[in-house]
Amino acid sequence: MLSLTRRHATAHATSVPTHAATVPTSGSDTGQATGEAPPSGVGLGRHVRAFDGPTQAAETRRGHTRRMARRTRLHGYALVAVLLCAFVIALAAANTAHVKISWLFGTSHVSLLWLILATAIVGWLLGLLTNAALNRRTRAPRPAPRP
Repeated sequence: MLSLTRRHATAHATSVPTHAATVPTSGSDTGQATGEAPPSGVGLGRHVRAFDGPTQAAETRRGHTRRMARRTRLHGYALVAVLLCAFVIALAAANTAHVKISWLFGTSHVSLLWLILATAIVGWLLGLLTNAALNRRTRAPRPAPRP
């Protein structure tokens, strides 16, 4: 069954007059602050959507399938993000022990969690730099400037 949806009407600045009585002018206290009614012809419900506009064409079966596939894909991305966050929290809880790191000119002790996170960030940054360098070296030649 296909559902019919209505198009939201939009108010144009030229078709709806503005309400100038909300700001007191020339010492007179007019407007909504005193409870007076605004002048006639002012669009009181400009902020309310009009549902009496013309209807759009019914959604096609192909369009519905695409919309549902996109929704499913977005739900999948959200699930993967939640699982990734849970994995990072579990990784942090399981790797709190201190380890010894041997450098070229000495040693240091650091939490295993910080070591894993630091190497992951450095690896991610190196991947970005490598990708940028490869894209720059393998891009299509630019067209010659016109005389």
